[in-house]
Amino acid sequence: MTAVPPGEPEAGPREGARRRFKTVQWIGDAAGGRLRMIDQTRLPTEFVEIDCEDVESVWWAIKRLSVRGAPAIGVAAAYGAVIGARSRGTADVATVREALRDAAARLATSRPTAVNLFWALDRMRRVADAETAETGGLLLDRLLAEARAIADEDRAMCRAIGRHGAELISKGDGILTHCNAGGLATADYGTALAVIFSAHEQGKSPRVFADETRPLLQGARLTAWELAGQGIDVTLICDSMAAQVMKEGRVQAVVVGADRIAANGDAANKIGTYGVAVLARHHGIPFYVAAPSSTFDLSLADGSGIPIEERDPSEVTEGFGRRTAPEGVGVYNPAFDVTPAGLISGIITERGVVSPVSEKAIRAALGGPPADP
Repeated sequence: MTAVPPGEPEAGPREGARRRFKTVQWIGDAAGGRLRMIDQTRLPTEFVEIDCEDVESVWWAIKRLSVRGAPAIGVAAAYGAVIGARSRGTADVATVREALRDAAARLATSRPTAVNLFWALDRMRRVADAETAETGGLLLDRLLAEARAIADEDRAMCRAIGRHGAELISKGDGILTHCNAGGLATADYGTALAVIFSAHEQGKSPRVFADETRPLLQGARLTAWELAGQGIDVTLICDSMAAQVMKEGRVQAVVVGADRIAANGDAANKIGTYGVAVLARHHGIPFYVAAPSSTFDLSLADGSGIPIEERDPSEVTEGFGRRTAPEGVGVYNPAFDVTPAGLISGIITERGVVSPVSEKAIRAALGGPPADP
């Protein structure tokens, strides 16, 4: 674990974000390297990085939300698979393959909703099975190269999402976002926040309203930290204030991320997103989802098949260590909800904007097989 290096500014809401940070990175070579990640549970008051050198520490980092956001989870899982692949030594290819499979199986149990987790692990398994390396060490090197490729591709996809999404934003627009879909949720630039960053870089001066995003306050702790650090006009609001802000005409677009998108365009994102989409429709405000192609799950016809993670009740009753509810009260704590495709004005991907949102349009944009008649 490493805190802010000596001489660096404290990671306050502006100074910390202005520094270039790497949410997920690999340090060293395949045989002796380690996975380093920002511990997002400590933001915004502390900038702390954690090093993971075994599968269980990666599993816990994903489970406890030290790393979160679908693309970032996928990258972390890919690197975690490399760590697992070497856990029994590299004497031969078969040993590395078997260890990789076991590590991937374990990591897949960390969180159920973010499809990037399973996409990345499947990709690592396919590489292990197809690779013709003569030694276990060479196979391990190939696996690390694939994990790095996943991270590099995510960076490129985020930049492209930002470019396509910025075209939807006019100068001075008010943009509301929910949860965190920025650099902290990806390998680099974000998805929903990539749209805002790109618009800002183009001189469009967007004004952002960030929902605090209860119960874990990712909007307050993370989104506000990222945006303020880049000099972007950001105003933090409670989740329950979104309707009033829209009614007052302060919002011209809503842009959010996604953890899984079904074939028809139904999109799972942080709990509360569905309500924001309903409010946007009522007020005639376009509602956009920004996500890379790796977040689509074309095996699911619609959002009813998306697994919704339920988290510990203490996140609601004792958020951040202080009890705010009576002992013994019942709690329902789903981490995600699903916004129906009919409420989504467009899905911003690295390949362009899918609008109107339909299975036919999605499959055409992603190059997938046509839907069954």
